[in-house]
Amino acid sequence: MKITYIEIYRFSIPTEPFAIATGTMYFAQNVLIKIYTNNNIYGIGECSAFPMIVGESQETCLAMAKEFASILIGKDPLDIPERMSELLGYAAHNSTIKSAFDMALFDIAAKEARQPLYKYLGGEKRVVETDMTIGIDTPENMATTAIGFKAKGCRIIKIKLGKDVHSDIERVSLIRQAVGSEMILRLDANQGWSFDDALYALGALENFDIQFCEQPMRTWFDDKLPELRANSPIKIMADESCYNHHDARKLINSGSVDYLNIKFSKSGGILEAQKIHEIALQTGTKCMIGGMLESRIAISANMHFALASPNVIFFDLDSCLLGHLIDPVTGGITYNGYIVDIPDTPGIGADIDPKFLKTCEKWIV
Repeated sequence: MKITYIEIYRFSIPTEPFAIATGTMYFAQNVLIKIYTNNNIYGIGECSAFPMIVGESQETCLAMAKEFASILIGKDPLDIPERMSELLGYAAHNSTIKSAFDMALFDIAAKEARQPLYKYLGGEKRVVETDMTIGIDTPENMATTAIGFKAKGCRIIKIKLGKDVHSDIERVSLIRQAVGSEMILRLDANQGWSFDDALYALGALENFDIQFCEQPMRTWFDDKLPELRANSPIKIMADESCYNHHDARKLINSGSVDYLNIKFSKSGGILEAQKIHEIALQTGTKCMIGGMLESRIAISANMHFALASPNVIFFDLDSCLLGHLIDPVTGGITYNGYIVDIPDTPGIGADIDPKFLKTCEKWIV
């Protein structure tokens, strides 16, 4: 099998504003990749650029996509390690756009094997329940949002923090009061706190029954994570500190974290995500599958990966529910309330509405 041509799309999705500690996103800066082969099989992949976290924008992703595509023409799409190694050899970093190519290659491989991707990866079905994320707002508005989620049957809420530490404590306090004691609460400071703020906040939040806190400090304070973890009554999850399996190894071996958050936009796709999972599995370090502002294309791929990764026990698969104003995806992941399922069609099992695709700016390599 050979790659014949590749289509690249500016896949912008209008959304409601979504605020985290490091900035606000006003639309989903996504890019869609379709890799065609001489066997009448094509693979689809999507990435979601989040500039204030990963450092890639939609424009940089589009620019690099054209260069990456030219490298892959005429090559075997089924040799995924070699194809991704070629992209790494051409350009370090750029993990977000690399993840779209990785995803499309895995879609082709699973379609060729006539298996849903999770089975191709060696997985099996299990019950998956996603959380719902509340972006940064006033404490009162966040509590109101939490009440709305609870009324719709949500049982797990992730609270974005990382601004003024005293306001952050009030945010959590009001949300816990609003939803009661049975709902699971997770925190995500998105690097917003200093070491002293993190130590203070995590101590002050001890009695609110918090499952874990993601990325309390900037990555340049990673050397302080072991001290923070040793003194925190709340478990620590690495997000922005963990891009690849080398990061995972260092974080685990240094005693820096309790958990890891795996995102394709950081890992560069499924191939490297599998390596992160393997490192974590060897040490019993549990993982979460998360994302940026992807549509149900990439979230479907996330779900397939999670079903093949037994050490992934936390699921943050809510990005398409966070204010996306349209859903241009056909097939793919489905939500029964907050219980998530995936079809058994070959590959990722999701595609794009052709009418929507015609409205997207397009390049062919």
